[in-house]
Amino acid sequence: MDLRKLKKLIDLVQESGVSELEVTEGEEKVRIAKTLNTVAVAAQPVYAPPPAAAPAAAEEPEAADALPEGHVVKSPMVGTFYRASAPGAEPMVEVGQTVAEGDHLCIIEAMKLMNEIESDAAGTIKAILVENAQPVEFGQPLFVIG
Repeated sequence: MDLRKLKKLIDLVQESGVSELEVTEGEEKVRIAKTLNTVAVAAQPVYAPPPAAAPAAAEEPEAADALPEGHVVKSPMVGTFYRASAPGAEPMVEVGQTVAEGDHLCIIEAMKLMNEIESDAAGTIKAILVENAQPVEFGQPLFVIG
């Protein structure tokens, strides 16, 4: 299923009162379920955030206040965040590195697809907000570019 369709379905679930949506397209089956103010997407079994994620969500407003000033690059999808293109490889970017619009910042693995995330602004990487190989949610801040 196309990632644009998945994003539209996630947005639909977030904006509506629907708590769960299941779509079958050919042999592909996607289930999107909203739980505790988060949206999880998976193709059997349904992804559920680890129990430790609930306390982190409660601390999120404090973390947002601690962000350095600058442009925030947010995750365009739910998946797993990777700083490098392969295990053992050098990270794509480091704090203090200058990037141009369109430069690759990281990879987010979603449904076994590796999606290269590009910078949507030019500047210097002020902060990397996610640890390598950690799950990310749609709209979660990933980088601050100043």
